[in-house]
Amino acid sequence: MGIKPSYIKNLGTALLAKQRENFSNNFDANKHQLSASASIESKRVRNRVAGYITRKINTKRHA
Repeated sequence: MGIKPSYIKNLGTALLAKQRENFSNNFDANKHQLSASASIESKRVRNRVAGYITRKINTKRHA
């Protein structure tokens, strides 16, 4: 897919640090959790952050 912009990484990392227990390895569940916990106006940005969080959780699980 490519390199993610720094604002996606910063937002995803900050949310993982504060609310790690609320996120899982399921993209759809993370999307709904982001809608509830963060005020992200753009659907595209919300989905990109949810994908970043999902990928981070999955890579930590396999490592």
